Amino acid sequence: MTVVEGAEPKGAPRALWTPRALAAMLGVPPNTLRTWRHRYDLGPTARTAGGHRRYTDEDVERVRRMLVLTASGIAPAAAAAMAAANTPAHEAAVRHVGVSSRRVNVGLRRAANRLDAHLVQDIATTLIAERGVVAAWEHVLLPLLVDLGERFEAGGKGIEVEHVASTAIQQALRDVPFPGRPGRLVALLACAPEEQHSLPLDALGAALSERGQTWLNLGARVPADVLRESIGKLAPAVVVVWAHRADLAERVPVVELADRPDLVVALAGGGWLGVESPDSVLRPATLREALGLVLAAVRVEAH
Repeated sequence: MTVVEGAEPKGAPRALWTPRALAAMLGVPPNTLRTWRHRYDLGPTARTAGGHRRYTDEDVERVRRMLVLTASGIAPAAAAAMAAANTPAHEAAVRHVGVSSRRVNVGLRRAANRLDAHLVQDIATTLIAERGVVAAWEHVLLPLLVDLGERFEAGGKGIEVEHVASTAIQQALRDVPFPGRPGRLVALLACAPEEQHSLPLDALGAALSERGQTWLNLGARVPADVLRESIGKLAPAVVVVWAHRADLAERVPVVELADRPDLVVALAGGGWLGVESPDSVLRPATLREALGLVLAAVRVEAH
């Protein structure tokens, strides 16, 4: 039913957006919206009293789903059908496994360049649902973040794009349901003292959640005494400490941690390169390796 602004029936969605305003808000060319309206009937369903087209809140949500699905690599015709049917983006992605990483990367980059945090998060969530945390992180999300960081370092511009992408991806990772299983804590995750880059630990936590494992992330800038006390209270099977610079890694009491019985110590991040540690300490180089060593420690405990 077409809604006429100023004469909506009770409970009808309000007509809020002109096509031009919606295009500007989403950062897409107005021609794109016109094409979607003509080819896929994915357009405004409301009109003003003067006959001008307007997008309602529900229309905007359908267009946003279309953006997420096409950015995830789904063909426009299929994406439009799913958007019109209100198919959640993550469910649609699961039905279309095998989309190239390059196409998804382009969609993420465009959304980040527009500073559209919601769209970046939606695409990342869809990607994780389709491929799983490890594959999404290693093949798409991490390369994107590295590239954005290098672009800022080279030209001194784009820090806001990197921050938007990082924050949105972090939220997508944190939205992976936590298993909440009772019993001993499997993994305690922590950054080195003064280390502020905690996103890789969010990725590891999300990957552990996918495997039904319990974990706790102490987050950024964890003082050495706090790490000691937390290990004493929680008695985790594994502790993973992240550092991206050597001067930060050197503040972690690695030798003391390695002397604790029944504790597997893993040091992750480039900051540990060249930093000496006991032979018993593990050095995962990738998210996949970090996940594998945690799961291996759990299997050993089970036996």
